[in-house]
Amino acid sequence: MKFKDYYDTLGVSRDATADDIKRAYRKLARKYHPDVSKEADAEARFKEVGEAYEVLKDPEKRAAYDQFGKDWKAGQEFRPPPDWDVNFEYAGDGAGEHAFSDFFESLFGRMGARQGRPDVRARSVRMRGEDHHARIRVGLQEAFSGGTRTLSLRTPQASPDGHVVTKTHAIRVSIPKGIKEGQRIRLAGKGSAGFGGGPPGDLYLEVSFEPHPFFTVEGRDIRLVLPITPWEGALGATVAVPTLGGTVDLKIPAGSQSGKQLRLKGRGLPGSPPGDQIVTLQIETPAADSAERRTLYERMRDEMPMNPRKHLGV
Repeated sequence: MKFKDYYDTLGVSRDATADDIKRAYRKLARKYHPDVSKEADAEARFKEVGEAYEVLKDPEKRAAYDQFGKDWKAGQEFRPPPDWDVNFEYAGDGAGEHAFSDFFESLFGRMGARQGRPDVRARSVRMRGEDHHARIRVGLQEAFSGGTRTLSLRTPQASPDGHVVTKTHAIRVSIPKGIKEGQRIRLAGKGSAGFGGGPPGDLYLEVSFEPHPFFTVEGRDIRLVLPITPWEGALGATVAVPTLGGTVDLKIPAGSQSGKQLRLKGRGLPGSPPGDQIVTLQIETPAADSAERRTLYERMRDEMPMNPRKHLGV
């Protein structure tokens, strides 16, 4: 995916005001409108100008875009960092009316379009405030146990001089026990204020998990790769295994090989039903880093001959 320099597309500087951006857009939109332009690439340029304006006219999208800085050049290969939008609060319902580029969709597809404000002269108009959205990260242990935490959310706004400023505000959030990745937490009344006496919107927090040093997650199931010794796999053993609920004993059957999966029922994330913990065995071989160990391996080679590649025909 190629990076798009929206400021360059409109021919404005990165510190341009909202009025500067609007003037530049109107000028280019007239120049490249397919109904009047004689340029060979008028339609494509018109779409590029429209996409750039869609981002830079909106304080939220512009603030999100500006995070990537001026070091990126148009046409460079680009992939947004996986957590670039964590704790970034925006308004909108995620529904867009236009089809824009993959670059746009990868960054702003979730933001969608903003609601229009009603005519202030219509005194009788009563409108509910817009819902707000943000993506947050929680620890896996926190998702298992539940808890309460304070988050700092960033909210972009347009300043009186037409620039974009980002304000940070703290909010107290209860993390439900057993919440899954991708689920949303609704905070009633924490969105935009209503208009004409209408109720405020809500704030929806979409949960993603922080990386864990040895657990991974699939729905409510927890996965763990468990290193074992060759003799534990060959002879069988009972070993201690970490789980989110504490350490438990796991029985390894004799003759276990790397890749064998064992299941600890109900040891995943809480729920109805709860998830399981799936343990994948991985046999680790001791290093032959001494004469004695090398001799032992040579004895094993001579006394326990085997061909683990026989099924490959070699």
